[in-house]
Amino acid sequence: MSHSEEEFLPFSRPTLSEEAINEVVACLRSGWITTGPRVKQFEEALKAYTGGGFALALSSATAGLHLALAALRLLPGDEVITSPMTFAATLNTIVIAGGRPVLVDVEPGTYNIDVARIEAAITPRTRALVPVHFAGVPVDLDPLYALARKHNLRVIEDAAHAIGTEYKGRRIGAFGDTQVFSFHPNKNITTGEGGAVITTDEHLAADVALSRFHGMDREAWNRFGKQGAAHYEIVAPGFKYNMMDMQAALGLHQLPALEGFIQRRTELAQRYLERLAAWPQWELPGSPSYPHRPAWHLFAPLLNPEAAGMDRERFMAEMKARNIGTAIHYRAAHLYPYYRDHYGYQVGDFPRAETISERIVSLPLFPMMSDADQDRVIAAMADVFEKA
Repeated sequence: MSHSEEEFLPFSRPTLSEEAINEVVACLRSGWITTGPRVKQFEEALKAYTGGGFALALSSATAGLHLALAALRLLPGDEVITSPMTFAATLNTIVIAGGRPVLVDVEPGTYNIDVARIEAAITPRTRALVPVHFAGVPVDLDPLYALARKHNLRVIEDAAHAIGTEYKGRRIGAFGDTQVFSFHPNKNITTGEGGAVITTDEHLAADVALSRFHGMDREAWNRFGKQGAAHYEIVAPGFKYNMMDMQAALGLHQLPALEGFIQRRTELAQRYLERLAAWPQWELPGSPSYPHRPAWHLFAPLLNPEAAGMDRERFMAEMKARNIGTAIHYRAAHLYPYYRDHYGYQVGDFPRAETISERIVSLPLFPMMSDADQDRVIAAMADVFEKA
């Protein structure tokens, strides 16, 4: 079979059961498709799964980061420390919430923020830390929270990659301050689009609950029901960040399947690690020394251009020509024009993040991917490098 005849294999694909699809259909037929009882059920399921204090479902993880940061009431000049190796939403929401993003370079291997470098970046204006659990590998949270306590800082964990991740035997979301999860289609579970804030802070939870739907003083979803009251008050200017029941209908079936999804992702990641171990073309992802369970949201090794005989862009094009999708997660955020122009960041500021962002490639990894699919990816890479 020629490459052109093979089905395109994407780098990610959501796993949707018939039960989940049927739940969405039942939701549509119920006549209640926006925020309603299924969102409530999904929030309770998230709370039970994570072991967290309060769970608030939202339209996206970006909405969650924005509202969690906005609840801190940042003042002009207030600083929030985060990682340059992240999706732009992490920095964007800091700016939108009124803060100044301050970046700290990452560790090699995990691509997570280097906790040992954080204290040097703390100033009297620092208000919060936003660690990013890259690809579902947890940041070293014990020393990070120790720093937060020492300097009286809040912690908003960007856990967009980390639903199901464990740190020292505890699930992300079960402890700490506040976590924000993503349920985008390429994440470990999906609600189409969607996200959630998990927090131990009752006041922050109340703030997010109020802000996610226009600043209404009561839950909007039941005000048209028999027991509901049609009147409401706007007690603060809010946003339109609510999750719909149609989305939660998926989540109610995705969440119970998550452990199985992670098990399969782990099997595939281990196969990649074993089969690519001797390939000079790749620098494989590293593993932290502390006890943890990664969610394996991504398998993202670094291309060695000299050994590969090509740069990353040519490699990705060659894979696409063989009907295999790859992706980039991420370009170091300080190199985007907005952050260069507004905050004076430049090439050379965070050399580890820059090296990673120039070489990183996300290879196909998703629960429905078969061993044969993975063997095809590996064979295609062998073919690409052989012909370099």
